[in-house]
Amino acid sequence: MKFNVLTEMEYSAASAGTLILNIHALRTQRQTVISESFVIDPYIKVEELISAQNENRVVRFEMGEVSTIKVTYKATIDNYCEIKDYSNLVEIPVAQMDNPILPYLYPSRYCQSDKLYRLANNLFGHIENPFEKVLTLTGWINRNVQYLSGSTNAQTSAYDTVTQQQGVCRDFAHLGIALCRALTIPARYLTCYAYKLKPADFHACFEAYLGDEWVLFDATGLVPLNGLVKIASGRDAADTAIANIFGNVTFTSMLVSCELAEDGFAPFYYEQSQLKGLSYL
Repeated sequence: MKFNVLTEMEYSAASAGTLILNIHALRTQRQTVISESFVIDPYIKVEELISAQNENRVVRFEMGEVSTIKVTYKATIDNYCEIKDYSNLVEIPVAQMDNPILPYLYPSRYCQSDKLYRLANNLFGHIENPFEKVLTLTGWINRNVQYLSGSTNAQTSAYDTVTQQQGVCRDFAHLGIALCRALTIPARYLTCYAYKLKPADFHACFEAYLGDEWVLFDATGLVPLNGLVKIASGRDAADTAIANIFGNVTFTSMLVSCELAEDGFAPFYYEQSQLKGLSYL
């Protein structure tokens, strides 16, 4: 399915500074960037960097003293996702996991899986099928954590979300990741453009490593799972920040959109009774 995505961001600098933006759509086996443009007005020379740890695409540039800029990113993306039956899935022992997967088992800044081990195993440890286990914990988050805009901040962790029982998409994703890791299931954080997200914004969800592939989950239930365009992945939000600002630079406004570029879209959501998952390889 093809999507048109757009980001417009404005920044104001009181003194010289550097910005690192992470808003470019990923290029993967099943996500093709058909066309894209990245424009800074007034013009600034930019450097595109590929993350050493993953496929994330970031751009770095400098702002001059007392200046204002507008950044515009447009792209047309072709996504292919596959719905698979995971009813016969078996858990992979840690001893058999590939080395690049192991960091997604460890506790991280926002996903303190070590603190949630007892909770995760008391609630979900009895479930044998790994996909059913993640599907069940995702449903538990959706029912027990209230989605409430502005209820958390950049310091809120998965442990905080459990105790406060409120959050936004970032917090739902962090909690899902932490519970997965506590159950010895590797999990990673995703930032995405999201079709049908209201109000339009960047969206956060997560993937669990099941069998030998990453399977997508979204505890918020706010968007169809096949309506996402991947931007970045990492251990948690610290690895996938949309913008990192160095210097006295202020973010002033933002516009984000994700729209269909072709007809025939059929929205896909998980059903608790069906062990069918969605994979963007």
